[in-house]
Amino acid sequence: MTSISICLMVLLLAGCWDRVEVNDLTLIMAAGLDKKDDKLSLSIEVFVPQPSGGGGGGGESGNSGKGTSSATAQTLVRSAEGVTLADAISKLQEEFPRRIFWGHCEIFIFGEKLAREGMRENIDFIMRESGPRERADVFVSKGEAKDILKLIPPIERSSAEVLREMAKLQTGMKVTVKDFAEMLNGEARAAALPWVEVLPPEQYQQPNQTVGFINGTAIIKGDKMVGRLNDKLTRGLLWLRNEVESSIVTIEPKESKGHVSMKLLRSDTNLVPHIDGDKWSVTVKINTEDDVIQNTTQLDLSNPKLTKKLEKELAEDIEQRIKAALVRPQKQLNADIFNFADAFRRKYPKEWHEVKDRWDEVFPTVEVNIQASAKILRTGMATVKSTRQKNEVEKK
Repeated sequence: MTSISICLMVLLLAGCWDRVEVNDLTLIMAAGLDKKDDKLSLSIEVFVPQPSGGGGGGGESGNSGKGTSSATAQTLVRSAEGVTLADAISKLQEEFPRRIFWGHCEIFIFGEKLAREGMRENIDFIMRESGPRERADVFVSKGEAKDILKLIPPIERSSAEVLREMAKLQTGMKVTVKDFAEMLNGEARAAALPWVEVLPPEQYQQPNQTVGFINGTAIIKGDKMVGRLNDKLTRGLLWLRNEVESSIVTIEPKESKGHVSMKLLRSDTNLVPHIDGDKWSVTVKINTEDDVIQNTTQLDLSNPKLTKKLEKELAEDIEQRIKAALVRPQKQLNADIFNFADAFRRKYPKEWHEVKDRWDEVFPTVEVNIQASAKILRTGMATVKSTRQKNEVEKK
């Protein structure tokens, strides 16, 4: 009886009958979506395995004809057009002898033209399809997304790797596919995505021997891009959204000529909504801890009184950054990319239910009060007195 049971169990074992070997897959590293007339153009950057000892070929591929590759970059860019994203993917598959695999795709770039016409359908497909990763980073590019993928960076192995590493540093916005979908379906129906531009190549370099870099933020209303913030205003946006991870703030103290640069260690931002009759307001409370990393003034920052003044000026600088970042999204574009809607919904669910259908009318009138406080933990390992200070001491 035992032998019969074992035989039956062996028959039920699945084994590896449906396995797919790695060398049977086309590994996608990044994807770019552009609008071409009335069709969607999908460009993918795929990894090209190189034989040990170097080598590898370059050349053009067709569209056949719509591809580029480089022996140094170890990548290939190919494009196909379709009436939908699924249609474009199926046409791309026809150009590859291996099965297209989305599991390694960590970058999705929307071209500016497509972003201005709408992105919801494409993001919805990416979220529902089993292949693409929800943790992949999303960007909006100036011009066509394909142009970013075709760049040959001087350091990293591909343009996809460059943007992935920049997103990890979080010097600008970092938004995944999942984050973007949640923002589009949130109460405010607004989102913010990192804006990518092409860095001008160095002298004597080919036009494509450069990188794409994050240089601001694209503002999304509904599912369409309606404007953008430059890099400086993006810093204020990150403070507001409690997403600033690394920052160096340089101020010019009132007490002396020169500048003091401080490195952010920790930051915490809280939104406190308040409703008083028909008046809606939000108090933004920010607490930061910083280290002084450079001091070009004559100030002796080991003096607690001077340190307190410096902390106050740092807090005022942060407040000014946030106020500047508020103007365009709230007053001009009417896009709630600050999560104010969610803050009111959580604290005032009844009142929010009454106004959620006309939030576009209420949001521009919301009064924003900013309360920033800064704490300088370290002013440096040594304090070097200036020649003037030394001379004054010697005269005494």
